[in-house]
Amino acid sequence: MRVHICAVGRLKPGPERDLIQDYLTRFDRSGRALGLGPVQMHEVEDRKGGGMATEAALLSRSLPKGALTVMLDERGKTLSSPQFSDHLAGWRDAGRGDVAFVIGGADGIAPDLRAQADFKLSFGAMVWPHMLVRVMLSEQLYRAASILAGSPYHRA
Repeated sequence: MRVHICAVGRLKPGPERDLIQDYLTRFDRSGRALGLGPVQMHEVEDRKGGGMATEAALLSRSLPKGALTVMLDERGKTLSSPQFSDHLAGWRDAGRGDVAFVIGGADGIAPDLRAQADFKLSFGAMVWPHMLVRVMLSEQLYRAASILAGSPYHRA
């Protein structure tokens, strides 16, 4: 199952980008044998200042056709890492070819796009900067692959 991260904003060189690249490289290596990955990053940018509606249109166009869509949203469901790995495995085992994780901009995801989600995922009640959400998602993808592979990375 191919994994897509569709996000508003462009990653600039720096520690967040380094962490994301490290975790996604680890995920691609460990996930391959599990039928997970590779990960593709789709970055969109609203250069004209159209707000959430314009960002939603750009994000919609970045979604692979037929992909299961997971919106990262503070109103979504909070999962433990093992539960998240179970969801990934379940989507894969159900024959989903693509899963797309959608990360909005500073104002979040437009309600009409959020309503189209197959699943809404929250990293807690706090609002996180969208660049840190990418880091946390990347790490959780790697952690999920590690859990599914029986690796000792996740200690619970």
